[in-house]
Amino acid sequence: MEVSVIIPARDSSRELTECLAALQRATTRPTEVVVVDDASTDDTAAVAEARGARTIRLATNQGPAGARNRGAAVARGDVLAFVDADVAVAPDALDRLVATLARDRDVAAVFGSYDTRPRAAGLVSQFRNLLHHYVHQHGDPEASTFWAGCGVVRRAAFDTVGGFDERPVRYSIEDIDLGYRLRRAGFRIRLDRDALCTHLKRWTLRSMVRTDMFYRAVPWTRLIAESGTAPADLNLRGEQRASVALVGLAAVALPLAGVSRAAAVAAVAALAAVAFLNRGFYGFLRRERGPGFALASFPLHLLHFACSGLGFVYGRLVPR
Repeated sequence: MEVSVIIPARDSSRELTECLAALQRATTRPTEVVVVDDASTDDTAAVAEARGARTIRLATNQGPAGARNRGAAVARGDVLAFVDADVAVAPDALDRLVATLARDRDVAAVFGSYDTRPRAAGLVSQFRNLLHHYVHQHGDPEASTFWAGCGVVRRAAFDTVGGFDERPVRYSIEDIDLGYRLRRAGFRIRLDRDALCTHLKRWTLRSMVRTDMFYRAVPWTRLIAESGTAPADLNLRGEQRASVALVGLAAVALPLAGVSRAAAVAAVAALAAVAFLNRGFYGFLRRERGPGFALASFPLHLLHFACSGLGFVYGRLVPR
């Protein structure tokens, strides 16, 4: 198989250096690496060229979906490997993903997972990246969607469904949408939990809230409404949905707790139920970073669920 790695990049010169260095350490080198410079204002393109990547410069910002599609259009491989510019793949990650395609001819796409060593320090960055890792590590290997942070797709399947949807309504969930369309077309998608990569992104509280609400929950809610599909996997597992509802209940009850004993009991019970439903995740955080980190992460997890709930309501009620 010929494998073309496609990396969309915008103002990512620092992260891209490490991303490309990791690909050069891959056990089996890809046929080519295509970096699509999405109208950067820094030296992203120069970094890509210096590392020997085939570089496509876009005059105007087209977003991740458009950049990936432009890369796919010029790529030579019969397997398209999508890697984000802020990701450093493990040496065997691409080998594992491509080996699944070679072994299972009816599998059209495979994606991996972040590891437990996110590069950025700080509570928010560590929590957000470890949450993503945990969700993927407990996802169904027979996946219902796709992740373009580190994933491969057969070109034939990619072309059959028309590539990534470039409409603004799909911004930030274009890979989820691609997975839904692949599944509807009858293709299989696999999750390989051991195909690992390190996330280099630094998160802030503001970027986490904005992403969880407006770049995940709102567009994903609208995608579910359009497609009529809401598989109980990854972020849509039963305990995740229940946690969103319980956090919503607590948010309603807490303001009344000072005047109503029943409201106070309801709020405490709801939060306790969230802690119980997600005990596996908090245990994972305790093992990885210690009990203090796990305890400090609980409010961030509640905020994550609150943003998901607000995004769901917004996505259902507010027209596009």
